[in-house]
Amino acid sequence: MKNFKRTFAFIFFMLAGIILGAFIAYICDGKSYVGWLAWGKSLGFENVSVDLYVIKFSIGLMVRACIAQIFTIAAALIVYAKTCKNL
Repeated sequence: MKNFKRTFAFIFFMLAGIILGAFIAYICDGKSYVGWLAWGKSLGFENVSVDLYVIKFSIGLMVRACIAQIFTIAAALIVYAKTCKNL
């Protein structure tokens, strides 16, 4: 049960950092003095379609990371390390 708590806390803090960073980037986009927080790159591949005559499926994966997400993920990892020492 102890390992489950640590894993759940880690996943929670990581998702919170990712979502908070995306929200901050969305808010800062277009502002001249904090617009650099919204700068980011996309990594992955677009849709790849496979047609086997009987079945057709598409696969795609795209990950976009921005500066604000990097900062908030780092902050979330620090908070996780400080709060979850005794879990």
